[in-house]
Amino acid sequence: MRDPRAVARALLGKVLVRGRGKRALMGRIVEVEAYLGAGDAAAHAASGLTRRNAVIFGPGGHAYVYFTYGMHYCLNVSCMEEGEAGCVLIRALEPLAGQGTMARRRGLGLECSSRNTLPGRLARRLASGPAMLCEAFAITRARDNGRDLTSKESGLWIGDDGYAARRIVTARRIGISKSAELPLRYFLSGNGFVSRS
Repeated sequence: MRDPRAVARALLGKVLVRGRGKRALMGRIVEVEAYLGAGDAAAHAASGLTRRNAVIFGPGGHAYVYFTYGMHYCLNVSCMEEGEAGCVLIRALEPLAGQGTMARRRGLGLECSSRNTLPGRLARRLASGPAMLCEAFAITRARDNGRDLTSKESGLWIGDDGYAARRIVTARRIGISKSAELPLRYFLSGNGFVSRS
């Protein structure tokens, strides 16, 4: 429950997990964007509290899932105290486990090795974008909006495996028209799974 810019940087290197045990899907968070709430013209909170955006008005640590362009879902993490708006969009993941399942969900029709891994160029097509990662992890608004991302029991959560994020790049947000000039996009320098370097 703190400023989205701080949370965005802290999320880099953490692991998004869907499910439990050997069948769990895992991906390292390698790219994010911060959305600052009411004062940020690109934020869903810019026009105030609504039924649709209530999750981003706190408390922090919950999934805000929205549908865009009539076909894609995007996953955000709420990060402010209740009553204040702010969130972080998860833009890209580096797949760590469950690549076969991710490939099937993405409709890539790829055969995986016995270790359930894909060659780099194919693995990059699994979750290197906000809509792609939602498809790979079967994240939808009906299923996941409001989930507690701090709890393993929720079925969709963010964990820490000890990875230390180094060389974080700050850049302008992409894919938006309002407040696009703000330097609120963060990604791991040199990581091949970032949506756009």
